[in-house]
Amino acid sequence: MATKTAEGAETTGTGSGTEARKDDDTTTAGPGAVTETEEPEEAGRETIGEEDGESEADGAGDKVPSGVGQGAGAVVSAALGLVSLTGGWIGTVASAREQLIGQLRTSTSASVGTQLKEVYGDAWHTTALWAGLFALAALITAVVVLVRPAFGAPGRPQAVWIRSVAWAGLSLGVIGLLLAVLKYSDALLAVPSAG
Repeated sequence: MATKTAEGAETTGTGSGTEARKDDDTTTAGPGAVTETEEPEEAGRETIGEEDGESEADGAGDKVPSGVGQGAGAVVSAALGLVSLTGGWIGTVASAREQLIGQLRTSTSASVGTQLKEVYGDAWHTTALWAGLFALAALITAVVVLVRPAFGAPGRPQAVWIRSVAWAGLSLGVIGLLLAVLKYSDALLAVPSAG
């Protein structure tokens, strides 16, 4: 006897003569007939629906911060701390500019002490000032990154590498600021005196 499956293909069964009957999405037939149900597709749709519901709940409810901004801030603080120690391009240009201004302002008949102060001393102080500004920026950025979790999502710990890099930036900023103050106050590597 021939029966039809859900695809419409005819199959022959060796059953007892019971004809195939189609109810909604399922086909029932006698023994030996091929049957097909739509259960796998329905189960797939339910699973997809549940996943969509979960993702919608995540999107509508708690938005978990990715930490990209905090990581970038930590790296920036460490880079600023390094620049404060090395001087950086801006400090070099500002120092050269101050040296040129000192040469233009100082007459050739000025004393050696005045020439040293105007040409080299002011340039040295300018370098120290710029290093101190970079160190201060590194300190502020590192503190903001380290304090940020207290004002963010409660119970979500900050990534270990972000804290480590931020602490490195904070340390470099403290060292850079200390060296800048010592250089600016002539306590470290002061301009030599003429006499």
